[in-house]
Amino acid sequence: MDTVDLLLHPVRLRVVHALSGGRTLTTSQLCALLPDTSKATVYRHVGLLADGGLLEVAGEQRVRGAVERRYRLQRARAVIDADTAAALSAEDHRQAFAAAMATLLAEFNAYLDRDGADPSADLVGYRQHALWLSQDELTEMIGEMRSVIVSRMGNEPAPDRARHLLSPVLFPSEEPPSSPADVGFPADEGFPADEGPNDHAAEPGV
Repeated sequence: MDTVDLLLHPVRLRVVHALSGGRTLTTSQLCALLPDTSKATVYRHVGLLADGGLLEVAGEQRVRGAVERRYRLQRARAVIDADTAAALSAEDHRQAFAAAMATLLAEFNAYLDRDGADPSADLVGYRQHALWLSQDELTEMIGEMRSVIVSRMGNEPAPDRARHLLSPVLFPSEEPPSSPADVGFPADEGFPADEGPNDHAAEPGV
């Protein structure tokens, strides 16, 4: 099973997320972090990730007569690089998106099921925004977002840090317009005289 196939599964993605930040965890500890998933399922998928080289054994100890292994994520292996992503078919992208959404739903439900979960106090967010962007503006925004995220990806677990799941989703929801009229403005008028591109009221939920 290659890296793409290994990562395109909700349980395996959740295991990868749980081991972020250089953590080393036993399968029992991973089961505790995935309380909605059976132990047999977690053990099976940990085994597949280890066999595929995405996890390595960081240590072993004997517990009640059995050998308990601690696992560490091989970060360099647990990625889908740009060339691989570019070669994915439309069906591959459908499967990848479905796995990502299933992972988010499972993680969010597990969060809400925890005692004391407080989305307001925890600054939980899942708003959606419709943005009109040129190709240059899109490239610039992605670069800005990437720099903010990457600068924090090296953070390691600490007493004052909690693991958060951030999952940017971005895609064009319409075909590019062929003329100004296609975006709702007459070709010779542009914006109304009393309204500029930055004067729109905020969308609901923003």
